[in-house]
Amino acid sequence: MPVYSFTPADVDPLLEGLAILGTGGGGSPEWGKAIMQNDFAHNRHPQIIPLEEIADDATVVSGGIMGSVKKLEEFGTDAIMAHWEERFELEAVTRVMEGILGRNIDHMVPFEVGGLNTPVVLSLGARLGIPIIDGDALGRSAPETQMTSFIGHGVSLTPMPLIDYYGNVVIVQSAVSPTYPDQLGRWVVSNGGGLGANNHYPMTGRQAKQAVVPGTISKALRLGRAVQAARRLGGDPIAVIAAEMKGTRLFTGRILRLDEEEKLGFYFTTATIQGEGAHRGQTARLVIKNETMLLEIEGKVRAMFPDLVLLLDPTTGRGLMSVELKAGTEVALVGAPCHERLREAVRTDVGAQAFSPERYGRPDLTYRPLEEWAG
Repeated sequence: MPVYSFTPADVDPLLEGLAILGTGGGGSPEWGKAIMQNDFAHNRHPQIIPLEEIADDATVVSGGIMGSVKKLEEFGTDAIMAHWEERFELEAVTRVMEGILGRNIDHMVPFEVGGLNTPVVLSLGARLGIPIIDGDALGRSAPETQMTSFIGHGVSLTPMPLIDYYGNVVIVQSAVSPTYPDQLGRWVVSNGGGLGANNHYPMTGRQAKQAVVPGTISKALRLGRAVQAARRLGGDPIAVIAAEMKGTRLFTGRILRLDEEEKLGFYFTTATIQGEGAHRGQTARLVIKNETMLLEIEGKVRAMFPDLVLLLDPTTGRGLMSVELKAGTEVALVGAPCHERLREAVRTDVGAQAFSPERYGRPDLTYRPLEEWAG
């Protein structure tokens, strides 16, 4: 596929797919829609380029915005869109990264696929006039900066420049621990107006071809189109999603209780779910840290991060946001294997630390692939 330019007709199916792949996080697709519509209104047209088409000597960087969902909602889409026309923090911090590297950035690659965090990087590409790589670091969304395929394939997270809402700039030049830059970034944003942006993982095109999870943005577009077609034709969107993701329906039920809190820029919750239909009489426990992290059914682990537990509306197949869950919400949970590049990353020493279940409160667990928990 050559460079693909998005059109207004792509917005709804793309955001449909991104919300599904977001595993409960990745930002609201309503924000993503506002971003893309604002770009088209300003004659900016986001583009993606296949990973294999980039030059080996290209300069590639990842990045995105930082901040809590609640802070975004306090501002509202109109105010943020207007602010970004005056000063787009993600563009500003990208210019800082170019200064650090001493060269222009040829391509950005999203940190994750999600309803807000992918469109905001597409917007950056449109503003800079560069195509965004069709791929990301996860094939899903994740709560922390070090949780990437990049980190297990020899790509350094640092240098990582950050800029907060007020314009303060902090640069993490290097870090002993892979979790430290994210912790510092959360502090910077929490004390700098609640919103900000960062750049990280500078790499060459050759490194990107070995480290990026490929084709995830175009995958979101295909997935969204397939789900919307299933609705129109009276099909089963959940079955379509499971087939597209090479996954399986793990649980369907209704949320009985949520134990939740928001701290340090994260939304933590444990959802207790009462099974319905084929799962009547069973109880599931879903651990969420912005995104779905761990699923236990009848006290037994069934799936864990970085494999995907898709959080879906059981009737429409819509990707649900973790912050919209409440007692009584009906959910369907589809498990899907993460990309092999993520599994390779988890098997490295730095990846085992970066992806550790301790990051979501379960130091007693060690990652095992989705397929192994089935037995």
